Amino acid sequence: MIVNLEKFVTEERVQWEKLEAILNKLAADHWYALTLEEARELERLYQRASADLARLATFSAEPEARHYLEGLVARGYAEVHGGKSESTRFRPWTWLAQTLPQTFRRRAKAFTFSLMVTMIGVIFGGLAVAFDQEAKEVIMPFGHLLGDPSERVAKEEAADAGQLDGRKASFSGELMTHNTKVTLTAASLGMSWGVGTLVIIFYNGVILGAVAVDYVLAGEIVFLLGWLLPHGIIEIPAILVGGQAGFVLAGALLGRGQNLRMAGRLRAVMPDVVTLCFGAAVMLVWAGIVEAFLSQYHEPVIPYWVKIAFGVIEGAGLLWYLRRAGRKTETTEARA
Repeated sequence: MIVNLEKFVTEERVQWEKLEAILNKLAADHWYALTLEEARELERLYQRASADLARLATFSAEPEARHYLEGLVARGYAEVHGGKSESTRFRPWTWLAQTLPQTFRRRAKAFTFSLMVTMIGVIFGGLAVAFDQEAKEVIMPFGHLLGDPSERVAKEEAADAGQLDGRKASFSGELMTHNTKVTLTAASLGMSWGVGTLVIIFYNGVILGAVAVDYVLAGEIVFLLGWLLPHGIIEIPAILVGGQAGFVLAGALLGRGQNLRMAGRLRAVMPDVVTLCFGAAVMLVWAGIVEAFLSQYHEPVIPYWVKIAFGVIEGAGLLWYLRRAGRKTETTEARA
């Protein structure tokens, strides 16, 4: 029995607002997976709110509090007991503007690890080529990278501007397919407890370091930047995001510091893994288009400074997007 109704409402409102904050968080990001502790807290707060509503229903006073609580309990019931087929309907713009960057930031540790592995590979590949030019034959996966950089630059700059006429679309498609395959393979090999992901991300760094040092030593830095920056500034982070997804998956398999069983851990991270994989694929589509329609054209067709500036603008935009996009909804949830 409620002796002091006003005191009861004041004290219990704190718990109601906690429940509302969790429900707002779930409504803002349909891909968000509750941890075991958060799920238990949601269940506890929902049951408490239901009991409070039953007690308030016997009073005619405080109609505003009762109506607020009725709506809250209805939302809690839908979240705890209801299906999510309608609420999780895919909204492309919301996914792109909020879900993807929020997921990236939530799994930032895995991205940092992916970046560290790549940088170690870059250093290894660069040193290998710097001290032994014959190492290129072992490291380089493509034949056109084995020759002398200066000879290739001279050949590219003298090439006909229409060399890709009629083939741009197919060439772009080939690039997208190859890079997406590599990236998704890196992500899926997270199921090898991250070993396969580690190897792919490391080797990708080795290739990048070897190519960069080869062209730098030949004095072709400007060509290198003009060639790689327009598409590489998006392509390389996309592959890193694929590695990020793989390491998130590996973390769920290893389960350090988690009380859930393996199936529960995998179920909890799967929305984030899928989001990261699709995000990487979208980035690679753009990178493929840029590589086919811009990166393959060199001076005098397109000045190098134009291509470099384009790449810098792309990089700044990508950095802003990953760091700032979707922050508004995160701030709203934090205040709720």
